Amino acid sequence: MSGRAPRWLTWLRDRDPDLAATRRAGRTALVMPALFALCGEVLHNPTMASFAAFGTFSMLLLVDYSGSMVERLRAQAALAVAWLVLICVGTLAAADLRLAVVATVVVGFAVLFVGVVSSVLAGSSTALLLAFVLPVSAPVPLSQLPDRLAGAGLAAAVALPAVALLWPRPVADPLSAPAAEVCRAAAGYLRARATVPAPGGPAPFADPCRVAADLTARAGADLRAAFDAAPYRPTGLSATSRALVRLVDELTWLCAILVDRSEYTDEPPGCDPAAHDVRRTAARVLEAARDLLTDLNGDTGPLRARAGELRTALTGMEHSSTVHVPAEHPGGNSTAEVYGFIAALDVSFRAQELGFAVLQIVDNVDTAATAWQRSWHERLLGREPGALAAPLASARERAGAHLRADSVWMHNSLRGAVGLGIAVFLADVTGVGHSFWVLLGTLSVLRSNALSTGQNAARAVLGTVAGSVVGAALLHLIGHHGTALWFVLPVAILCAGVAPSVISFAAGQAAFTVTLVVLFNVGHDPNWHVALLRVQDIALGCLVSVLVALFFWPRGAQAAVHRALAQAYEDSARYLRGAVDYALGHALPADPDPQSRAAAASARRLDDAFRNFLAERGAKPLSLSCTTTLVSGVVGLRLAADAVVSLWQGEDPARVQAVRADAHCAVLGSAALVTDWYQGLAASLGDRSPLPEVVPLRPEEAARLVASVRTELSDGQGRASPVAVRVIWTDDHVDAARRLQPDLAEAVRTRAAAHRGWLRRWPAGRPG
Repeated sequence: MSGRAPRWLTWLRDRDPDLAATRRAGRTALVMPALFALCGEVLHNPTMASFAAFGTFSMLLLVDYSGSMVERLRAQAALAVAWLVLICVGTLAAADLRLAVVATVVVGFAVLFVGVVSSVLAGSSTALLLAFVLPVSAPVPLSQLPDRLAGAGLAAAVALPAVALLWPRPVADPLSAPAAEVCRAAAGYLRARATVPAPGGPAPFADPCRVAADLTARAGADLRAAFDAAPYRPTGLSATSRALVRLVDELTWLCAILVDRSEYTDEPPGCDPAAHDVRRTAARVLEAARDLLTDLNGDTGPLRARAGELRTALTGMEHSSTVHVPAEHPGGNSTAEVYGFIAALDVSFRAQELGFAVLQIVDNVDTAATAWQRSWHERLLGREPGALAAPLASARERAGAHLRADSVWMHNSLRGAVGLGIAVFLADVTGVGHSFWVLLGTLSVLRSNALSTGQNAARAVLGTVAGSVVGAALLHLIGHHGTALWFVLPVAILCAGVAPSVISFAAGQAAFTVTLVVLFNVGHDPNWHVALLRVQDIALGCLVSVLVALFFWPRGAQAAVHRALAQAYEDSARYLRGAVDYALGHALPADPDPQSRAAAASARRLDDAFRNFLAERGAKPLSLSCTTTLVSGVVGLRLAADAVVSLWQGEDPARVQAVRADAHCAVLGSAALVTDWYQGLAASLGDRSPLPEVVPLRPEEAARLVASVRTELSDGQGRASPVAVRVIWTDDHVDAARRLQPDLAEAVRTRAAAHRGWLRRWPAGRPG
């Protein structure tokens, strides 16, 4: 007998990875009809039956929480509590139209905007909105509120064991496996680089280095793709999730610096064996991090021990580099001699740069594992490992970063809230039979620009028409044998849960319509005319979505990506300049934290705008690869500033100020040129001004810095002081930011050319 899977199962797995949608749909198809029958046929309470059915639909089909089982059950319980609260608010507000409209706008905005805090809340937004839309669209006396709460409470009571016992989702984080693969590949590359022979010797290491570099680059790209695949950051409020998300930026940066190379030397001389020791130690640290990411329940002791070894190796390398720099070595000021001098520190600088990156990675992996291993009691009390910010503090910081007019998340939250408010008003004044369907139509198609909304509206209407026709035909065939609908209901629910993922949005809309038609007719004499009448309600809701999208930010995420990129580069460049000022004792005040927080907030807004851009349907005038390059450039620029700050933390300001002013001026001058270019890049992205020319190598500034090191920064033995080495390394960090510029400039030019070509193909002024 063949061991191959059936063809239909292969087809399903191709379209539904890990059978996630199938798992949710199957679970709901079992539970929802059973609760509906219990409440309607046994308890004879139609109100309780409706809220039990829709509560089950929301809590089992519309959400799919990740993390440990404890975290998932805690999220499910929180969703249940929120459902009960929203049912109360919706029932109270429904009594008066004006109050209903205002409450819908306020609740809609709150539910949509709070998703910016974490993917747990973002993934719950549709389920939460359904909890409010259902009661606010059907005014009833307050005497029916207990029945509504009883139905939702019963759904919650059944949903918790169903999630844990009925085909539970495997405990896994979407980022852990690809992050572990990056650590493995990077460790292999560092081992290959640590075998560099002496200058002039044989180079059998070249091919292994190239292979290892390619593997590292591919692993980094796979990690970034997994991170960008979700329409919102794949993270929750838990310490583990937040640490893993920061890990993505750090591993992306590590991959970039591993394959980066100075322009002034083909292969930096192997002048300092301590630098190679740092590389080998960093490789061992990354291997320990890989092991812990593979199993977050593992022992954190080996990772911490190896991190301590790396810190010791970095300290030893700084001393060794100081000894090896020939501060009073006579030499000329030719370009070759100047850069030959700097190249003597290049290997150690590269080791210092990657050592800092690896230690950042270690801290986050350790935090993620420690948080994962907390007891249930510690999780319940919210006890955080280490000095990581508490969940509420992190939530406030993230939400505050988006309370701005240029935030895509703010745009979408306002658009959705206003659309739902208008739908409530129109449903009441037009007197449609079931205003709930109007709000469903609005909710199902509203996207981030007018073009996408229009396309989704057309698909939603077509899907609803198809579903209504199928539902009406089904009811006509069944005739007065309404009992048969009990057998149709689980199949309809299963199709409604699977179709959006494996077929299309329109197919999902059709299947959902069939489910509602069956649900509203089960247990009664089927009326196929009602199924066709629901088309007008859905169409009205879709029309509201299109009109709101036309008036509220019709260009969608494309324009927002331009603005977010510009702001992110502006803030990150300001942070890099502030970091250099801090390093050399020129910062007033001497604290780069505010600039760091501003740069991080801009990066988060950019991340959300980019995700909205990726999630939008329809034509995309922007080159995806070029936009990704620009987004990654923000990460590199911001983390380079972090590295400068880390390099000088704890240093005595008096020792820094003792350095000759010429050395300070050389580094500050380089930083000013580099950061000015990034601010020019921001301006070109924001208002289409010309892109400045990239900053070239400047031998005169390098000669000025080298002259200061040779004559002014030496100790009594004629060797450079540790401060001198750090000054040069600070300049190297600035130069690393400069070396990003050619790729970024090329991405901007390619992106602009692609946009001009798109405009020639599309009518002027078309939204998108």
